[in-house]
Amino acid sequence: MRSIVCAAGLAAVVLTSGIAQARVKKPLPRRAQPVAAAPVTADAFLAANARVRGVIQTASGLQYLVVKPGTGAEKPGDGDVALVNYVGKLTNGKIFDKSAQPTPLPVAAVVPGFAEALKAMPRGAHYRVWIKPSLGYGEAGSGPIPPGSVLVFDIDLIDFISQATFDQLRQQQLADPKTAPAAP
Repeated sequence: MRSIVCAAGLAAVVLTSGIAQARVKKPLPRRAQPVAAAPVTADAFLAANARVRGVIQTASGLQYLVVKPGTGAEKPGDGDVALVNYVGKLTNGKIFDKSAQPTPLPVAAVVPGFAEALKAMPRGAHYRVWIKPSLGYGEAGSGPIPPGSVLVFDIDLIDFISQATFDQLRQQQLADPKTAPAAP
C-alpha cells in the first residue's frame, strides 16, 4: 500500500489506494517576524555575476556584457568626450541616474569603472556593465548611492570626439546661438 502525504496549512491529505481522507494537524509555530534574507555583499554579487554566460571581467574587476557590439575598431580614450545614453541602477534595480537625451561625458571625468567601460566600446555599442565599489563611489557612496554599492549601467555609445574638438564646437555654439540644436 502506497501513501502520499501533502501538507498545506492546517490540513493534510493522505492518498491511500485512491481514497482521500482529510486529517486536522496542529498548526506549525509561526515566527513573530518574517526572516529577511541576508543582504548580498558586493563581492558575493560580483562572484556570482562573473559566472553568467557572456559576462566578461577585466583585470580591474569591471564586468560587462556586450548587448550590441557596435562597429569599427576605434574606441574613446581619456582625452575624448563620449556621447552616450545611459541608465544607472543599483543591484536591486533601483534607478539612481538616467540620461534624458544623448549626453556628452568627458571620459576622464566619470568614475573609473564607467571610464574603463567607455574605453572598451566601439561606436554604436550597447554594453551592460557592473562596476565594483572601488571603481565607483567606494565606501563613501554618493547621493542616492549607498556606500559599498555595485553600480549597474546600461550604456549606448553613440559617438565620441576629442575633448579639444568638443571645446571648439562649444565655443562656436556660445558665440553663435543660431548654431545650437533646436529644442524638440
